Amino acid sequence: MVHASSNLDGAIAQNDIRPGPGGRVVLITSGGALAWCVANGLIRRFGVIAIIQEKPETKFAIVRRRARLLGWPAALSQAACGVLLRILAPTSKSRRDAIRQEMGISSVLSPDAKIKKVPSVNSESCRDLLRSLNPAVVAVYGTRIITPATLAAVAAPFINYHAGMNPKYRGQHPAYWALANGDAENAGVTVHLVDAGVDTGDILYQERVTFDRRDTIQTYQWAQLPAALPLFERAIDDALLGRLTPRRGDGVSANYFPPTLWTYLLNGVVHGVW
Repeated sequence: MVHASSNLDGAIAQNDIRPGPGGRVVLITSGGALAWCVANGLIRRFGVIAIIQEKPETKFAIVRRRARLLGWPAALSQAACGVLLRILAPTSKSRRDAIRQEMGISSVLSPDAKIKKVPSVNSESCRDLLRSLNPAVVAVYGTRIITPATLAAVAAPFINYHAGMNPKYRGQHPAYWALANGDAENAGVTVHLVDAGVDTGDILYQERVTFDRRDTIQTYQWAQLPAALPLFERAIDDALLGRLTPRRGDGVSANYFPPTLWTYLLNGVVHGVW
């Protein structure tokens, strides 16, 4: 990871992460290997871009928030499933590496990246930074739900890359849920405008994705990257050229959460979806 300022709430220098000649593109993300693959892809396509990295929520904050929505038994079982998946993570490394190598993309953020850290995408420091950058488009990958105040901070469209087919599979691990539901026709990716909801913004591009039998919940999003990144880039191009053509999603709409431990084991044993 590149070195970045550790000052989360201090004054923001006006010129230290100014986007490059590819256009006024800003990426907001919480970081991580897959996020840096996305960032490197955008840098390869658009040149040096500004990256705003928010501090990820703590695991306890996530569990507490889910407990308010789903109850403590479900939230704790989801956390237990997350622990199991972290233990099993090394078993999927070869598959993730193969996908990344086929794309010719690195999961280590490019040293050419211009990055600034903020406590949250919804903090005033993030909004001040966005205003100073005055982007033509804000690309979003893997952040908290963005509040109306942040969305209104600049006139630019916010465009999100979602690893599921909206509106039927919103939320988390959408490809996993589509496969577990026997609905492979709706396992895919969506690039959409961001509104105040959870993956409810107008759709820009979608594509169905098929998976290798080696794929699991730990690699579905990696397997979707080769389809999703070109769509993300196309939507950003559209925004820079003033030719966005959003459409409303129709049909069934559902918001998904990570599986509980028992649901994960049941889907694996009964449906062969791990």
